[in-house]
Amino acid sequence: MSDYLSQAEAVTAELARALRSVEPAALDALSEALSSAPRVFVAGKGRSGLMMRAFAMRLIHLGLAVHVVDDVTTPALLASDLLVIGSGSGMTATLVRYAERANALGARVALITAAPASPIGTLAQHVLVLDAATPRVAGSAPSIQPMANLFEQSLLLVLDILVMRMAQARGMTTADMMTRHANLE
Repeated sequence: MSDYLSQAEAVTAELARALRSVEPAALDALSEALSSAPRVFVAGKGRSGLMMRAFAMRLIHLGLAVHVVDDVTTPALLASDLLVIGSGSGMTATLVRYAERANALGARVALITAAPASPIGTLAQHVLVLDAATPRVAGSAPSIQPMANLFEQSLLLVLDILVMRMAQARGMTTADMMTRHANLE
């Protein structure tokens, strides 16, 4: 039991450190970009992709028009749209191509990453940096957790905090958000 508690304390300390690494101005800029976009497209691969899908759900609960890249119902990206990518390394080949294509179409790109100087980071108009361990980023804060766990957990939490801030700015309550929750369950 004590081993579990020490691991839990270490993990929560890592998460707190990663969340404190976020620049509030970058969070505000991403919030403004999301709020001003007629449509938001989210993308990520692997576990980061799962966190981005969870983010898409919450944005829908806020009333935004949101699409997950690679879903069969995702429409064409337009110049007025915003593509938000979650990628610890910022260099996943497929995601780099998405950012390149979005730029070519005139759409804005936002990146949440541990690697702001990455290929996607250089293509993005908005970059939110999480100092969280990921094996493909040299110099990121170390973690006792395997692989990119810390980045993926931090990604979900920072996106949830972003949604909380956006809901507050819009004067929305949980009850308001629940009106857009899935109801075929």
